[in-house]
Amino acid sequence: MTLRMGIIGLSPGNGHPYSWAAICNGYDPEAMADCGFPAIPDYLARQSWPEDRLAGARVTNVWTQDEAESHKIARASHIGTVSRKPEDMIGEIDALLLARDDAQNHLRFADPFLRAGLPVYIDKPVALSEAGFDALNALQRYPGQIFSCSALRFAPELQLDADAAAWIGPIRLIQGATPKYWETYAIHLIDPLLTILGHAAQPERLFGGPVGANGRLLALRWPDFGPDVHLMATGSLPSPLQLRIVGETDEVVLAFHDTFTAFKTALAEFVASVNEGRSRLPADFNRRAVQIIEMGLQ
Repeated sequence: MTLRMGIIGLSPGNGHPYSWAAICNGYDPEAMADCGFPAIPDYLARQSWPEDRLAGARVTNVWTQDEAESHKIARASHIGTVSRKPEDMIGEIDALLLARDDAQNHLRFADPFLRAGLPVYIDKPVALSEAGFDALNALQRYPGQIFSCSALRFAPELQLDADAAAWIGPIRLIQGATPKYWETYAIHLIDPLLTILGHAAQPERLFGGPVGANGRLLALRWPDFGPDVHLMATGSLPSPLQLRIVGETDEVVLAFHDTFTAFKTALAEFVASVNEGRSRLPADFNRRAVQIIEMGLQ
């Protein structure tokens, strides 16, 4: 059975409704060229279609705050229904993709779908504070109803494999950099970081604050004699998205480059969690990620 999903967007600077729906449905190259996010048609064109489409799921409904934009997304990503209101999707879909990264609006958009018992994939970051995280989780009708992550949690190029870990020795310092803004992009560093270092214990905040052109820096110390960690969002200044991991004997730089694979893997995880009826992402991992986001805003 094909999972029917609705998608909600857009937030400023975020083209996920176009790309996520295309990964599930395929796309119209001519219409996608007009999406306003040049990187999306670029990486979609490097795939093989329909072979690279995500199997077992289809985006059937779309809503955005701009009906003309909703129709553009529908044409570009082969979505059959443009919904007049978000709630009109209820009864027509099996799950929701909340593809907006403005965390302050997640609660109001997710609320009716969570109350209806639908699984909801909430775009990163799920919340900007632990209080906001708790408010969302309080609406769940069952554990794992909310799925949220940075897709970069699953990016192979941001994972420290056993050979690299052995080569560099015990980790003493990690420096992470991402373009854009702490509120929306720090999670792209935090999720891979927690995958590498673990999320069981809360790190100590050393210092942090504004840097550069609307950027932010956060310095942490990992507990139990772990490494220092410096995370920076460079705001409006350009930057690669990468983690520099320094060990006692050498270092490695993990640089992100494959958006399509990361997005598709995250969507596949969500579809699998819906089909299995259980959470595939630990809630305490996401709580730790939100705590670190909040530290960076202090």
